Amino acid sequence: MTDLLEARALPDEGEALDAYSAIVVAVADRVCPAVAALRVGGGAREGAGSGVVVTPDGYLLTSAHVVAGGGGGRAALPDGRELDFTVVGRDTLSDLAVIQVRGSDLPSVGLGDADGLRVGQLVVAVGNPLGLAGTVTAGVVSGLGRSLPAGRRLVENVIQTDAALNPGNSGGALVDARGRLVGVNTAVAGIGLGLAVPVNSTTLAIVGALIRDGRVRRAYLGVVGGRRPLAPRHAAVVGRAAGVGVVEVAAGSPAERAGLRPTDTIVALDGHAVESAGDLQRLMVEGAIGVRMQVRVLRGDQLEDVEVTPAELTGD
Repeated sequence: MTDLLEARALPDEGEALDAYSAIVVAVADRVCPAVAALRVGGGAREGAGSGVVVTPDGYLLTSAHVVAGGGGGRAALPDGRELDFTVVGRDTLSDLAVIQVRGSDLPSVGLGDADGLRVGQLVVAVGNPLGLAGTVTAGVVSGLGRSLPAGRRLVENVIQTDAALNPGNSGGALVDARGRLVGVNTAVAGIGLGLAVPVNSTTLAIVGALIRDGRVRRAYLGVVGGRRPLAPRHAAVVGRAAGVGVVEVAAGSPAERAGLRPTDTIVALDGHAVESAGDLQRLMVEGAIGVRMQVRVLRGDQLEDVEVTPAELTGD
């Protein structure tokens, strides 16, 4: 019996790791050194969160709400370095911010593309709450295309994951199985669920604007509404199953000046198909500010073209 027990002795650590554990451990080893603990402001307005180093010369991504309490603070890295940081720019409407520390040869995380994620895919959430040298939770993508309320707009296409977020993990990294940054953790959606702002071409354009200008300029129309299914006879004419049903037009807005009305259904903007509020938001880029556009609306049983000139969206 003794010989049998000796023959069945526990394997060494490398053998004990199953494939799933091996991936998570490898990702943690690669990513944790690049996730900093942030302390922002001071006194009653002091806040805390995490940030992800994305360039060796000191640029970090974090959540806009993490750095809302001030223009700078301290970043503590897992290697023991504590560095002052300044807020380069923050964008409340995407809940993204860029900060910069004075440092060099910093460990950094490579960028991935959240547009390639699939429901069920393995992801790992890494944070550095209160400087506790990194917390790691693993799970899967449980939903894509979620919306997160943010001021007068929605953060669109948010990633939902069951990789639980701990207090202080906001601004931390959501990475794929290769350790590439695919999201910035932003909120707890419920017990065992977290939300992350995706890292893709859209958000990288926002990051670029924050680094270049310190802010992001957006256009707006001034309508409140949501997806409205079209009757089959109307869907056949416009070539899609839904539009954006207008339920409110903001006073003094470009939409009001253009004559848009509650009960209108927007089906196209400047030739681009519109089926959801997200479609409208994606068209409200800096280049649309002050540019005359044609809005095609279904008004009663008639399709009408209305000319509108989007204005710049200001304030948080």
